[in-house]
Amino acid sequence: MQMRLLRAVGWSLAAVLAVLGVAVFLLVLTLKKDAALPTRNKYGLVFDAGSTHTALYIYRWPADKENGTGIVSQVEACTVSGPGISSYADKPAEAGASLKPCLDKAMKIVPAEQQRATPTYLGATAGMRLLREQNSTKAEQVLAEVAKAIGQYPVDFRGARILTGNEEGSFGWITVNYLLETLIKCSFTGKWTHPPAEVVVGALDLGGASTQITFLPGTTIDDSSTKALLRLYGTNYSIYTHSYLCYGEKQALKMLMASLHQDSQTPQQISHPCYPKGYQENVSTADLYDSPCVHAPSTPSPAQNLTVTGTGDPTACGTAIEKLFNFSCGANRTCGFNGVYQPPVRGQFFAFSGLYHSLHFLNLTGGQSLSLVNATIGQFCTSSWEKVQKEFPTMNRTHLRDTCAASTYALALLLQGYKFNHKTWLNIHFVRQVANVDVGWTLGYMLNLTNMIPSETPQRVVGLQRSNWIVATVLLAIMLILIFGLLTVICCQKNSGYESL
Repeated sequence: MQMRLLRAVGWSLAAVLAVLGVAVFLLVLTLKKDAALPTRNKYGLVFDAGSTHTALYIYRWPADKENGTGIVSQVEACTVSGPGISSYADKPAEAGASLKPCLDKAMKIVPAEQQRATPTYLGATAGMRLLREQNSTKAEQVLAEVAKAIGQYPVDFRGARILTGNEEGSFGWITVNYLLETLIKCSFTGKWTHPPAEVVVGALDLGGASTQITFLPGTTIDDSSTKALLRLYGTNYSIYTHSYLCYGEKQALKMLMASLHQDSQTPQQISHPCYPKGYQENVSTADLYDSPCVHAPSTPSPAQNLTVTGTGDPTACGTAIEKLFNFSCGANRTCGFNGVYQPPVRGQFFAFSGLYHSLHFLNLTGGQSLSLVNATIGQFCTSSWEKVQKEFPTMNRTHLRDTCAASTYALALLLQGYKFNHKTWLNIHFVRQVANVDVGWTLGYMLNLTNMIPSETPQRVVGLQRSNWIVATVLLAIMLILIFGLLTVICCQKNSGYESL
């Protein structure tokens, strides 16, 4: 009887272990099958409604890795034809209509079954901030029309709004550090690690109507209006950020022209030292003083046409551009320009948008020394209009005319404005893309609004890790050994029972 009871218990244990072994085996097969399935993607759309143009960015990421890092890719960047939406202040319906070709393109890229779940945003920057200052009613009408146009498409539209300057700077900083994986990295084993603060990079952005500087300073930020507090992946960041309205490239060159006009000895003639020698054009005073960034003379003359003549003088060009800034700082205070507080620049910086484009044309975005950059710009600025047209026959006429002014302005902004020097100049990396994604505020904006960057460190990486496979295999092997051992014992006991009989 006792022997029979032992055999029954043994068979029961063997059966239980066998069931557990089969369960583990099926689990491993299921996970393997799931891992082999094609990854389902999600999409996001963000319109960057800048002062000079609008662009639609289409992003994609694996649906099972929303809180990962370095996984969002850019599928497409569609440039909207025509000027920025702020230019449609008097015909707002056309602002909405201008977006439709890019939206049509997006609908061909995003699978139809996923379109209604695709988050879609429109963020407007300094051009619309200026329009709101001039006429808030017209600004609201433009936003309403672009929202109406986007709302006609089967997407999860989450609104059109005007970003503040500090938001624009902060989101650009998030974008570049997210793409560089300097906020958090994931090891092969699935463990999250925080890189040291020293590897976090600053962001330098130059648009058409504003410019932003954002970085992690080595000191306490004394002015709360220039501080942004972010909690990303379980780490707190106190970043310095400031946006200078009217100091984007287009508005700065407009201010330069107005300043030259007001300093001119001949009211109807403007000698422009930043334009190539021999270049000539006519401009109206109405166009010259149509921006809130440009201060009209105290005694305005009646509307008239002005003749602008290029003189190709790099020294005079630099002097005229520096007059646009006020470099004096208050006592016991460090500042950038115009009296705005700024701690000393620290660490590596990524410069993009207009800063990249103004120097890339002259092949100066490859880490060249500041002395070489100065020499190259100076040489170009002394070229005649006839010469540069022959050297760059396919280049847009306006862009070619403005190259000297734009590159000289970029240098003045970085060196005199933001206080970089010969040594820290080498810490600036001029880029258009990082990891095949255009650098700007749009990605950071989408990551923030979709909560794809959690405030706390992720606990695990979604998906089957190598360690899981090892544990499952070991458990399965142990169970099989136990089953084999139990069966052997039972057989031995059975044989010994026969012998005793």
